[in-house]
Amino acid sequence: MFRHISGFAAALFLAAICVTGASAATITIACGPTSGPNFEFCKRHADAWAKKTGNTINVFSAPITTTDTLALYRQMFAAQSADIDVMMIDVTSPGTLKDHLVDLKPYAKGAELQHFPSIITNNTVDGRLLGMPWYADAALLYYRKDLLEKYKLNVPKTWDDFAATAKKIQAAERGAGNADFQGFVFQAKAYEGLTCNTLEWFLSFGGGTFVDNTGKITINNPGGIKALNTAASWIGTIAPTGVLNYGEEDARGVFQNGKALFMRNWGYALKLVEAADSPVKGKVGLALLPKGSDASKTASTLGGRELAVSKYSRNIAASADLVMYMTSAEVEKDRAVRGSYIPTRPELFKDKDVLASNPFMANIYAALMDGGARPSTVTAMKYPEVSNTVWIAAHDVLSKKVSAEESLKKAEAKLNQIKRNKW
Repeated sequence: MFRHISGFAAALFLAAICVTGASAATITIACGPTSGPNFEFCKRHADAWAKKTGNTINVFSAPITTTDTLALYRQMFAAQSADIDVMMIDVTSPGTLKDHLVDLKPYAKGAELQHFPSIITNNTVDGRLLGMPWYADAALLYYRKDLLEKYKLNVPKTWDDFAATAKKIQAAERGAGNADFQGFVFQAKAYEGLTCNTLEWFLSFGGGTFVDNTGKITINNPGGIKALNTAASWIGTIAPTGVLNYGEEDARGVFQNGKALFMRNWGYALKLVEAADSPVKGKVGLALLPKGSDASKTASTLGGRELAVSKYSRNIAASADLVMYMTSAEVEKDRAVRGSYIPTRPELFKDKDVLASNPFMANIYAALMDGGARPSTVTAMKYPEVSNTVWIAAHDVLSKKVSAEESLKKAEAKLNQIKRNKW
């Protein structure tokens, strides 16, 4: 917590602590499940902060999915638990958790101005900065560039071309003996990841964001119907029926094992599919997601994670200082270079070290600039119910249980019930 104090003032401050016998703080940070690379980066940088400040760090292993993590946080907040001081939250969570998070603006001291304004706006609720950007994210189309070259086909620009390309190469590869080869894998199980996919389909067909920025419910519209019908046509044709139970890592596993032509996933997957032991190392390309038609635009759901401080923490100042360290330009650059975590500072997209390690960052920057935000700010604490309604509606259509028209009509009624005159 002393990194903002320099020179003689720092010496006096440290001496004063020795005289008064003040003890160092023990800070518990929750930064994801222990199974992912994010955990190792988080622990390394948190430990570096602890060494620098003389404090102690405990690392809490959070659930794998954002849905389960949010449920855990809400349970802890209901009990006003001080067990976690600093927590990684999803980009959709500031509004949902607004009553339980510390305003970080007094601790940021202007550092928030170095990040993408859209992310800071997302993290600001009722004038309070409830999360500092840790890393951004945007979905991309991963593709097997060796197979496109083999069959002399281009990266598709529209969903129709995409489906035709996937169907042709899938048939050819299966005919050549690769019996379980798939044209496309993505996140289609009933959870937040499907809401993200659905938003991209909606936006690419002009279907909007389910709830617009004024709070009006817009989910039931022709563009949305066409989007879901298009996605449903992939199941059992270019995508396996098992995709209905896929999350990010399930899709990556299939793609990385050389069993799929296309994959929709976040930026984190690139380092993994290009790892030394990856069967597809050197064979993967990245592109923006397809669009509904030549006249429409591509759309990627904006993702990412923020670091926030619980207002029930017994060490709020030290916790806030840890957040500022973990979201500093130096740490963010290290995470980008070593782990391909996408920066939240525009300046780092021009950094030669970041670009040398991640040539794909140009695509990410374009996706961030044209990305679509989930309606989490306008729906605030009701966003989890909104998202749940969206992913159930989409999953029912993908599973061929109901028509898109029927599903979106039902979802519209459900959202009106959730809204109850106002969000």
